[in-house]
Amino acid sequence: MMDDVLPELPPGAFLKQERGDDLAFYAPPRLVTHIDEAAVTALREHYRATIPEQARVLDLMSSWVSHLPPEREYAEVVGHGMNAQELATNPRLDRWFVQDLNRNGTLPLDDRAFDAALCCVGVQYLEQPVAVFTEVRRVLSPGSPLIVSFSNRCFPTKAVAIWLSLDTVGRSALVRLYLERAGFGAIQVDVLADGRTSDPLVAVSARA
Repeated sequence: MMDDVLPELPPGAFLKQERGDDLAFYAPPRLVTHIDEAAVTALREHYRATIPEQARVLDLMSSWVSHLPPEREYAEVVGHGMNAQELATNPRLDRWFVQDLNRNGTLPLDDRAFDAALCCVGVQYLEQPVAVFTEVRRVLSPGSPLIVSFSNRCFPTKAVAIWLSLDTVGRSALVRLYLERAGFGAIQVDVLADGRTSDPLVAVSARA
């Protein structure tokens, strides 16, 4: 399937070192942040500038924290993730669901149900990223933003091979490619933290 939508990528680009069941891997709750506080602050500011108040927000590949500005009110925040305990602990989520997107990339959500979507430090684990982001575009209202952020941290045995082979510039270009093939426009790359005094953090944003 990837050969059809990403023919320029090498064979085996989406293979992983550890091919076991993802839900089993993520079964133990990890109530930690995967970027440091300075990077979290930068991401929160980016969300504040991009996501309008009272928006309907989809937090894809979420956990026990969403990094949304605490003073902002949203119409609804719906979380997706791999661990029910983590999602149930997240105070910003109005509702949530657990789903392994590498086995089933179809979101159980209505068309045009959201005004913004987030994917924080999870894109490196997607084996069918174009299919997943095509689904995200379906559930966003026209013109709504998708913000895909990443750092240099990951579970290396669960990240896809091509992600591990690239540097930050290459990873930014890869995420841009995913979003282009999924039908998004107005794509831009923002370096939110350069890694000199905090974890590096890049946000690739696009519009449905």
